[in-house]
Amino acid sequence: MLRQAAESGRPCAPVRHLVGSQDIDAAYAVQRVNNQERIQKEYRPVGSKIGLTSAAVQRQLGVNQPDFGQLFADMALCDGEEIAAGRLIQPKVEAEIALVLERDLPHEKNTLADLIRATAYLLPALEVVDSRIAGWDISLADTIADNASCGLFVLGNRPVLLKDVDLLGCGMVLERAGEPASVGAGAACLGNPLLAALWLADTLAQRGNALRAGDIILTGALGPMVAACAGDVFSARIEGLGQVSGRFAPAAGGDQ
Repeated sequence: MLRQAAESGRPCAPVRHLVGSQDIDAAYAVQRVNNQERIQKEYRPVGSKIGLTSAAVQRQLGVNQPDFGQLFADMALCDGEEIAAGRLIQPKVEAEIALVLERDLPHEKNTLADLIRATAYLLPALEVVDSRIAGWDISLADTIADNASCGLFVLGNRPVLLKDVDLLGCGMVLERAGEPASVGAGAACLGNPLLAALWLADTLAQRGNALRAGDIILTGALGPMVAACAGDVFSARIEGLGQVSGRFAPAAGGDQ
C-alpha cells in the first residue's frame, strides 16, 4: 500500500490496523522491507533522519521516544533547488540541523564523546516531510512503516564545525515568502540535537545497522512544521549555522 501510494502519488488509508498500532517492531519491519526494495533498485542510502523529537508531538501520538527513517541520495536537494510540482503528495517543511559523520558509530551504547569525535561538520537543513497516508492521519505505527514520513531534504552549503555552534541555545526562524512561519531553537529537538543523534546511533547499532562514516543525520525539527503549497519559497536561518532555502515549483498552468 505504501509503495503504491508513493509510486502513484495517491495517498492510502492508514496502515496501523495491518501492522498493529502498538507494534513498533512490525512497523520497522515494513519500513525495512520497503527500503530494501529501493536498495535493490540501486537507490543509494546516505544516512538517517530522526522524527518525533518534539515533546508535544510525542504526547499527541502517545509515545515517549523518537523514531527514525532512512535517507536516500535521490531525496537530497541543493540549497535553493526547486522541488518539481507533483513530486510529493502532501509536503510539510521543517528546519533542522544536519550532522555529517567522518567516523563509524558501531557501539550499541555510544558516549557523547564518541559522537563529537565522529562528527565532521554541521549544516543547516530543511526537511520536507511527506506522508503516504491520506490526510496525515497517522499513528506511531503509520509513520514508522512509512519510513518516518521521509520526503526530501535540502542541505546548506557552508559546513560549520561542531565546536563553533551552541546547539542547545541556537535560535531558528523559518520564513515562507519572507514572513516568519515557524520559530524554535536547538533545545526544542529532544532537549539538544546531539542527544537526538546519540539516541539514533545507539538504536541503529542495537538493530544491526550502525551509522557509518559519510552518513548524514537529520537530527529533528527545531520548531513546528509548516504545510507547503505550490510556489512557496522557504528559507531557514539557524544561529551559528547560517541559512538554507528551498522552493516549490508553481502548479501546472501557474495556479498555486
